Amino acid sequence: MTITAQMVKELREKTGAGMMDCKKALQETNGDMDQAIDYLREKGIAKAAKKADRIAAEGTTYILAEGNEAVILEVNSETDFVAKNEGFQVLVKEIAEHLLKNKPASVEEANAQTMENGDTVETRISNAIAKIGEKLSLRRFEVKAKTDNDAFGAYLHMGGRIAVLSVLEGTTDETAAKDVSMHIAALNPKYVSRDEVSQEEVEHERQVLTQQALNEGKPENIVAKMVEGRLSKYFEDVCVLDQPFVKNPDQKVRQFVESKGGTLREFTRYEVGEGIEKREDNFAEEVMNQVNKK
Repeated sequence: MTITAQMVKELREKTGAGMMDCKKALQETNGDMDQAIDYLREKGIAKAAKKADRIAAEGTTYILAEGNEAVILEVNSETDFVAKNEGFQVLVKEIAEHLLKNKPASVEEANAQTMENGDTVETRISNAIAKIGEKLSLRRFEVKAKTDNDAFGAYLHMGGRIAVLSVLEGTTDETAAKDVSMHIAALNPKYVSRDEVSQEEVEHERQVLTQQALNEGKPENIVAKMVEGRLSKYFEDVCVLDQPFVKNPDQKVRQFVESKGGTLREFTRYEVGEGIEKREDNFAEEVMNQVNKK
């Protein structure tokens, strides 16, 4: 029997399971919807789908480097407790190995790819959900490449709460590269250098600073000079090369990198759960609701 996209969509809506899992279930049951639902339940995939509306804002970041390639990723869970679970950590490493080997272009593409054990990434995660009992998800990743003349700086803070992957060109000093990544983890800059800051952002900041100075009652003839000084401080806040190096505040990061004969090409910094709206649990209210139901 031909499995149509509409059938897959209907099964997804009924179970919440992933597209590839639904397609396989329908193929295995010759398109019988009820049997397909049972198939997914037996595999634990439909059970996993019930957790789909939960908020997964905990988890871990991870970095895997092999030769001239490296991947940085974030996998989310609902609780920090599960993030320390050995099964969860094995899952994260397996996904990292797959991403580094196959280099998908997006999370959606990654989820649909087949892993070495024959499951898709999405199915592997669903199976882990059924076993661990929490919503889990691959949130984001980036694959980086370098040459033999460059160095990766891989740094994990607090066991994976923050991860930074940097690339230093022109030096193979991995210790120096890691020190730069440690600095980035601590100060959280947005850019490598001033060149990366858009003209729109610079102009916006200049206008804000100008109005600030005028509101302070500063004479108009010195406002422009003051604003340029404050703008330099702004660049110091957002551009890593302009920042005082955390290991030696008398030295800028740019000077530290140059002293190693290299240049900082790029960096990626992930912090677990950043940007995810976390649910605020009111446990007292939850208990009272349960009591009132009895």
